[in-house]
Amino acid sequence: MEDKVCEHLAAIKKLKHPKEYVCEECIKHGGQWVHLRTCQTCGVTLCCDSSPAKHASKHAHEAGHPVVISAEPGERWLWCYVDEEFAEY
Repeated sequence: MEDKVCEHLAAIKKLKHPKEYVCEECIKHGGQWVHLRTCQTCGVTLCCDSSPAKHASKHAHEAGHPVVISAEPGERWLWCYVDEEFAEY
């Protein structure tokens, strides 16, 4: 079977990396995060679903921005919230 990625992952041509290693929303509200993800549509870095506020997935669903990359040092993967697909880069 041929491996294919979803259209959202396939559309990513240039990766947006985090400007700072912080969740922008947690900083505003005094929250804490576990891991960080960077939106590939707008470049905002937010906390993962293991974090209490789950800002990255909330942002993806509310803003309609489907793809994030892990902002964690040494991790090289993308996630599509719409299709629930993972891809390494």
